[in-house]
Formats: sequence, structure tokens, C-alpha cells
Amino acid sequence: MKAWQLTGTEGIGSFALNDVPEPDPGRGQVRVDLEVSGLNHLDLWMSQGLPAPKELPHTTGADGAGVVDAIGDGVAGFEIGDEIILDPSMSCGECAHCRSDEIVYCESFGILGEHHPGTFTEKIVIPTINAVRKPEELSWEEAGSFGLAGVTALRMLEKARLRGGETVLVVGVGGGVSASAMYQALALGARVFVTSRSQEKIAWALGEGASGGFDSNGEFGKEMAGEGGADLVIDNVGAATLNQSMRAAKRGGRIAICGSTSGGKFELSIPTLFFRHLELVGSSMGNHAQFARALNWIRLGKAKAPVAKSFHFSELPDALRFLESGEQIGNVALRHQAG
Repeated sequence: MKAWQLTGTEGIGSFALNDVPEPDPGRGQVRVDLEVSGLNHLDLWMSQGLPAPKELPHTTGADGAGVVDAIGDGVAGFEIGDEIILDPSMSCGECAHCRSDEIVYCESFGILGEHHPGTFTEKIVIPTINAVRKPEELSWEEAGSFGLAGVTALRMLEKARLRGGETVLVVGVGGGVSASAMYQALALGARVFVTSRSQEKIAWALGEGASGGFDSNGEFGKEMAGEGGADLVIDNVGAATLNQSMRAAKRGGRIAICGSTSGGKFELSIPTLFFRHLELVGSSMGNHAQFARALNWIRLGKAKAPVAKSFHFSELPDALRFLESGEQIGNVALRHQAG
């Protein structure tokens, strides 16, 4: 079978379409014939060595959905032909953290496509705990591309204790995590503002229910303060926006951070932090229950998982260049079938 694999860390050109052995499911595992694979910025970062794969060649891709075509020993509750979505959060499944579904604290926690062979392939083997039934209401593109972004956004909102009626600012709206955070915050009854460098993306967010939008390159912190400030700021940009995000938060506000796309280091004004009683909340990925809740929001129509564009599996480099351009609103998908 075919798989797109990283053969180096020189960027998108490091991906090669290779012949790889078809995997057999082990005990407690199912094999999935993928219909759709989802792209994330993680795939771009890994192609640049940020982080570098532990060994090469390496198959990236965190998200996917498809049809079970083989079942390992000891598996109950799944049959060949079942349509499933892949939950990308992997752990040992045995420690105290895993038993309480706080898998993000497991010493063996990892992500499909980063720590384990991922979904940029025709077939993949996963433990049954990572196989979630696909709702009929979702298209293959939606089902196969929302996971990493959707669960990351929901954990940020839950960890930062968002309550209905609060005001949220989503920084850099348009990408998968920020779009998911906007939809989920709206579904939870929050008043939502957004930032973007693109007026088109701001207009899109306003059309989806946001109350206002600001230019990410401007003093959006001051503008948000003029609106009364945010109880919660969702920031996955990092160094370039954190000063403004802290300014945007009202006294006692929270700033939830899940990314550092603009750089990994930030100079913090400590008096601003303690005089204004702010909280900086770090968050990443999510547990299995949060994945199920994020999926249920979409199934019930209370949140959305927009697909900006889908490409054929053979067009992965073009899909990655589209993602890298920052033009997308929502997720980017790879279709494994023609059409």
C-alpha cells in the first residue's frame, strides 16, 4: 500500500509517496481502510524538524476516518464494515491517569502522526479505544479532519472554566483550533469576539455569530478592553500576540494557550500578571471523553467543523502548501477516493 512519509526535515519537499507493508491488527486493535485523512499545522512543523521525527521515514497525519477492514484478537463491539473516526490521543491505557481518562498526563501520551505512525496512508491500525463510531450526519471530510483541532479547542475551554454568558476572544480565527473554539464557545452561550489579519475571515466569523472582530496586527487588546474586556482569551499564536491577549483580558481573566506558532519564547510583564489577577492556562490535546463531547457538539449541530478545502490523497504536497498559506477557514482534508 501507499503512504506519504517524511524522508527529511527540509519542509514540504521532504514528503515522498512510498510503498509500505500493509499492517495487521494485533490484540485489541482494528485496521481502518481510510476514506479521509486530515491535515494539521503539526504536519508542517514536523516537516521542518519542529519537532523532528524520532526516525525516518515517518508517516505523519493525526486525523482520519474510514471503514474497519480487519479485526485483531480480543476485540468486541466492532465488525468489518463499521465506519469510524480516529481519536488521535494515544496513551499506555494502564496507568492511573489512563484509568481516570486524564490521558494527557500519561508518561506515554502521544499523538498519531507525531509519536506514532499517522494517517497519511491507505490503512492504519489503532487500539479500539481510539476508534469512535462515525455519525451518519457527518460527511467523510468533516469526520476525518476535525479531531485534533476540535478536541484541543474543547479542552482549552473546559480547562479555562468557560461559563455561559462570559465573553471570549479568539485570537487568529480561521484555522482549525480557533474556528472550533469559536463555534464551541458560541454553543456554550458565550459572547465571542475574534481577531485576524484577514478582513474576509473576520467577516466570516461575524456571519457565524461572533459579536465583533479586530485586526491581529493592531492593538486588539486595547480594542477588546473598550468592549469591556474578555473573561477568556484563546491564543494559539504565542509570542506575537500574548501581550495583546493579556491586555484584552479583564481583571481576573484567563488566557488559555495551546500553541506557539510565532515563537517559543515570550517576555512576560510580571506586574501585569499579578496586579490584574490574570491566569495563564496551558493546554494541549484532550482526553477520550472530550473527543466524544467535541464530536457530539458537531453531531447535534451546536458546533461546526467546516472544511476549507479537500484534496485527493495524491495531492498531499499541494494540500500542505494551501495549509501553509494561511488562507483556509476551517480544516483541510485528503480524500482517498476519486471525486
